[in-house]
Amino acid sequence: MIHPIAYCILPTILLLVAVRKYRESKWGKCKNKVKLDGKIALVTGANSGIGFEIAKELAARNAQVILACRSLKKAQSSADKIKKLLFNNPTLVPMELDLASLKSVKLFSEMVKEKFSEIHILINNAGVAYPKSQRLQTADGFEMHFGTNHLGHFYLTNLLESLVANGKGRVVVVASSLHEKGKLDIKAIQSLEFEDRENLYANSKLANVYFAQEFAKRSKDKGIKVYAICPGWVYTSLFRYSFKWYHLIMVAPVAFFFMRSAKQGSQTAIYCATEPSLENETGFLYRDCKKYNSKAIFYDKLATELWDESQNMVNAIMK
Repeated sequence: MIHPIAYCILPTILLLVAVRKYRESKWGKCKNKVKLDGKIALVTGANSGIGFEIAKELAARNAQVILACRSLKKAQSSADKIKKLLFNNPTLVPMELDLASLKSVKLFSEMVKEKFSEIHILINNAGVAYPKSQRLQTADGFEMHFGTNHLGHFYLTNLLESLVANGKGRVVVVASSLHEKGKLDIKAIQSLEFEDRENLYANSKLANVYFAQEFAKRSKDKGIKVYAICPGWVYTSLFRYSFKWYHLIMVAPVAFFFMRSAKQGSQTAIYCATEPSLENETGFLYRDCKKYNSKAIFYDKLATELWDESQNMVNAIMK
């Protein structure tokens, strides 16, 4: 005999699953089947999460993919996993890149230039996120989030700009809707004096969006297309330093309805990297495979100041 409570539990489970599926249907999916034969793609942070899924999909479309990871061991492991999952014998190039070190960025870029004459897709995906209570610095003395998430990619993109221009390529900057909670204080970035529990990760994501917009303006005449994207709230290892086990239990009910898998979170980046209809667009922000209207207010003057200060920081270290 079926216990009466089962008549309540089963419909509830079915309802929850139905709501989850409905939400998933609104998240957007890259539906084009564009092949990338002869194309060269570079993905930072390709060893896990969104970066891994992006690299795998581009490889599945026959692109030659450079897997830029913090260590060569992680890059090679990622290449091995992708080869096991795909059946088209993909061409993968594992390489070491530590975005928290400008010297590593320069060395990596020089190695890429030795091997390739053009890049068609550059995915600036890698990032770090630490608790608000921590104040960490990169090897070069910059605030960790700003130095890794923004400055490392700023330097990398500028160093590889000529290769991307040769390929009339696309640059995809993986930001976050958390940029709407961020702020850019150039003086604080210079002095490392931030407010208590200031969301430095959100600040770095705002810098990502500003960078994408400014780079789009500066590279437009070179045939480069630039897209900033928000992947949504994705279950990855990015926030492994911020979340404790009890946090996961607390957010589990909300996560069930709102948190995406890494594959789901990768869709907008893949869309911006491959969608033919975006060929005449540059400098916009996307989410769920369509343009996203940010709640943040952007200022041209601040974009220029951020660019100039970023360049000054790079010059100070790489002089």
